[in-house]
Amino acid sequence: MSGSDALHRRGLMFILSSPSGAGKTTIARRLLAEDSEIMLSVSATTRPMRPGEVDGKDYHFVSREEFHRMVEEDEFYEWAEVFGQCYGTPKAHIRAGLKAGQDYLFDIDWQGTQQLYQKDQQDVVRVFLLPPSIDELSRRLTGRGTDSAEVIQARMDRAKAEISHWDGYDYVVVNDDIDACFAKVVQILEAERMRRQRQTGLIGFVRELLK
Repeated sequence: MSGSDALHRRGLMFILSSPSGAGKTTIARRLLAEDSEIMLSVSATTRPMRPGEVDGKDYHFVSREEFHRMVEEDEFYEWAEVFGQCYGTPKAHIRAGLKAGQDYLFDIDWQGTQQLYQKDQQDVVRVFLLPPSIDELSRRLTGRGTDSAEVIQARMDRAKAEISHWDGYDYVVVNDDIDACFAKVVQILEAERMRRQRQTGLIGFVRELLK
């Protein structure tokens, strides 16, 4: 069964979390480029736009006042403050998209993952990426060459805090090889798409089989 004959399924919210430098961004970009059934959930943020970023594609850039209004009006699945800037996942369109079979990729930390899971357990799949070692993580962060020693140390401290929450995820993958790590993430996504409870078209299909 393929194409228009495929059974309808409910979409899922696929969370990829990792400490900074563990390869999450690379994996996420590749997944979006190679899998047409998943799209990025675009977060709202109060942080300034960086060179090359596009409003509405990378983030929805909003003022602090607008962000707090959205919090008060319960327009976020989850939100958090990180390094003095706020980030949140707007609910708009996502619920309707899930019902229509659209998958969403979430690039959020463990706090956001916890909030999202509490609000919508059935649609959430949680994947955490680990670096092969702390030394390798430090090397990757230092290798960027764009941050001060203080910023790198702050990121290392935050990375260790993030890693301590590894057991709050459904799947944990060590990223010692980017291709192997990506293959595992794809396997997880494919298996989760086939879960019986997401195959909403099965009910009618089985009913026909048993006529």
